[in-house]
Amino acid sequence: MDVDTRLLRCFVAVADEGSLTRAAERLFVSQPALTKQIKQLETRLGVPLFTRSRTGMALTEPGRALAERTPALLAAWDRILWETKSTASRAARVLRVGFLASAANEATQHIIAEFARCRPGWRADMRQAAWSNPSAGLAAGDVDVALVRLPFPGQDALRVAVLFTEPRCVALPTAHPLAARDVIPFRDLCDEPFVAAPPESGRWRDYWLATDERDGHAVRIGAVTDQPDDWLSAIANGYGIALAPESAARFYARPGVTYRPVIGVSPSQVGVAWAPADDSNPVVQEFVRCCLDSRPRQDETTT
Repeated sequence: MDVDTRLLRCFVAVADEGSLTRAAERLFVSQPALTKQIKQLETRLGVPLFTRSRTGMALTEPGRALAERTPALLAAWDRILWETKSTASRAARVLRVGFLASAANEATQHIIAEFARCRPGWRADMRQAAWSNPSAGLAAGDVDVALVRLPFPGQDALRVAVLFTEPRCVALPTAHPLAARDVIPFRDLCDEPFVAAPPESGRWRDYWLATDERDGHAVRIGAVTDQPDDWLSAIANGYGIALAPESAARFYARPGVTYRPVIGVSPSQVGVAWAPADDSNPVVQEFVRCCLDSRPRQDETTT
């Protein structure tokens, strides 16, 4: 009998957390969707895995037996997938580089050119990810290295080096009354509807909604988008406003959308990320070095 590894990951999360609510938050899925997946796994196995009560989810005897072995199984499977994809990439002399939006801004082309100079015969294959995938494919092993915006879910399990920091601004419909201002305090934006990333993006979504910097103001969601073009359309059409990196005004200029500086909100960081297993991979480390060499001198690197 075959069992989808996705169902096993859901099972492990519930077993670890002892709660459907906490497990759903950890997995960035809705609680009803998680409940459905647990029931599907129990149906396939033909045994109950949890005893449900008001206090949470307790493992049954079969559930405990499965919980003892599943983490090692999933870790082995993840390693197999990573090694398979990485081997194919090396054989083709292609470095898979995930990125979000404008990647490392104007430095991106310099990084790619420098990598090509340092690794003759190799090609950096740039792969843009949706905002619902804020690790740009790195967490799933779909890329070898990624240019990312911090913070993002799962970054603590990866190596991350900060390349530069830039202020956040706000993107508004051009007809919005606040668009006439030169600078906007964030407190004046707190009650506005925001265009948000999908809920499964977790910390990424929260950061761009500035949920920790609202002084108790609840977030109002006017639209949910997953791609830059949809994001711009939602703003231009008046469904909401959005925080953005200052560089968005250069890379995502569009009629109907106005960018303005914001004060009272923390800046954004761009980083290069890679898997710990690639600490000894010379090609990945060459790309990381090219990224670090592109940094403004005053910025510091962290891991």
